[in-house]
Amino acid sequence: MSITAERKSELVKEYAQKEGDTGSPEVQVAILSERIINLTEHMKIHKHDFHSRRGLLMMVGQRHRLLDYLKRKSNDRYSALITSLGLRR
Repeated sequence: MSITAERKSELVKEYAQKEGDTGSPEVQVAILSERIINLTEHMKIHKHDFHSRRGLLMMVGQRHRLLDYLKRKSNDRYSALITSLGLRR
């Protein structure tokens, strides 16, 4: 369900604004999106895992808040991010 350290470092390198940037909204949204995808696959198999469902909903909400923040601060960065991640917003 969680992502590996190698995959996480790849995401950080791809979406970082500068070297060593792990806290920017782009990086956080990319990592959350990867975790959401993994947990969605888990939920397809284990339909009655309600504890994981709650965690999934919390991650989706966190990603939503981060995307709203990014949209308020920089609409260009927001547009580029949702295009690269393939989000529907």
